[in-house]
Amino acid sequence: MDNGQLLLILLVSFAIMVMIKIPIAYALGLSSMIVIIKMGLPLTSAINSMYSSVNNFSLLAVPLFMLLAQLMDKGGITDRLFAICDAFVGHIRGGLGHVNVLISLLFGHLSGSAQADAAGIGAMIIPAMKRAGYDSGFSVAITACSSTLGVIIPPSVLLVVYGAMSGASIGALFIAGFVPGFLIAFAQCMYTYYMAIKHNYPRGERYTWKERGKALRAALPVIFLPMIILGGTSSGLFTATESASISCFYALILMFCVYRTYKIKDVPKILLKTAMDFSLSMFAVAAAGVTGWLIAYLNAPQMIADAILGITDSYLGVYLLLILFLLFIGTFLSPITAIIIFLPIIKQLAAVVGINDVHMGLIVVLTLSLGMVTPPYGTCLMITSQIGEITIPQAFKSVAPIIGVTLLVIFLGVLFPNLFLFLPKMLVPTAFPA
Repeated sequence: MDNGQLLLILLVSFAIMVMIKIPIAYALGLSSMIVIIKMGLPLTSAINSMYSSVNNFSLLAVPLFMLLAQLMDKGGITDRLFAICDAFVGHIRGGLGHVNVLISLLFGHLSGSAQADAAGIGAMIIPAMKRAGYDSGFSVAITACSSTLGVIIPPSVLLVVYGAMSGASIGALFIAGFVPGFLIAFAQCMYTYYMAIKHNYPRGERYTWKERGKALRAALPVIFLPMIILGGTSSGLFTATESASISCFYALILMFCVYRTYKIKDVPKILLKTAMDFSLSMFAVAAAGVTGWLIAYLNAPQMIADAILGITDSYLGVYLLLILFLLFIGTFLSPITAIIIFLPIIKQLAAVVGINDVHMGLIVVLTLSLGMVTPPYGTCLMITSQIGEITIPQAFKSVAPIIGVTLLVIFLGVLFPNLFLFLPKMLVPTAFPA
């Protein structure tokens, strides 16, 4: 059988398994094994590819950032972030919507996890928005969409995975994530203001500067945390993995000594939850590693790149087709899985068209993050829909316009690459060889 037929078997068998509700990681592994057996390759090749996909020092940062997210989520941090955001923007029309976006911006800056954001912040703010008279669909939608800021604003688990697998500078990716993250947050706030005017959503009370100062002082030790991560990685003082471990240690000091929200007995539960989440993620990474290796073995990256370049070889044309492709696969694959499987194709296209690794990484992660609020995968949408007690189709009606707003920011970054890259070029020039 030729490579095209083997790829078809891989895709069809995977699609059938997904349709009969087999978990994605198992479906990837089983469909890959079918093709490996069909080709007569030794099964040890699958084991070796699984091992090599997770045998990467940079990936050690992932469980540490997951632990950091758990510490932030369970340590009463969301209450302090809510207080500071409400103090500064709660008085604007649609105040709770703006607070929602800003909390996600700050929480994502601390945890790097969209799901932790959706669950932790959603449980607090969605009921509050509904009580204040906000539409359930909008409350769920803005919470789900703003939670994806956690995968753009550093520290981002997805940027760590992309950097580890592609060889792009993780420090440069972290710095580069700032501009699109803040632009998306600003765009979501503008959309919130439009909806607030249209539906006459309420505004909160205006706080005095003394009250704002009090809220700021309460949250200041937490806000200092990202400086450890960004300062260390951008300066080269320590790696992303080392910055994650230092951040966890700093967070533990805050939780035990400053805020006193934890007791020693709470630590095993947090470690167990982190270990469970990480093991599931790494199993998916290992399974995706087999599929990614098989796709590369069958020369699919070159075939797909040739197909795309046969349609267009222009910078904008390639990016447009890639974004459409990523939007599609993001609806049924987790972003981490999609990155690992399709990275060879992405790198091939970037090399042919001359796209910088850091810029490509940002566009890929930004686009795949939309899959977290798009059915059927849409984990953030599922979490917030359950909290808001509405169906996913009802929620998606309100999500679709916010996805459109986010796509505008993505296309802005494609049209003007330096808009996303001027900060890392200034702070991490070694990541951009002449």
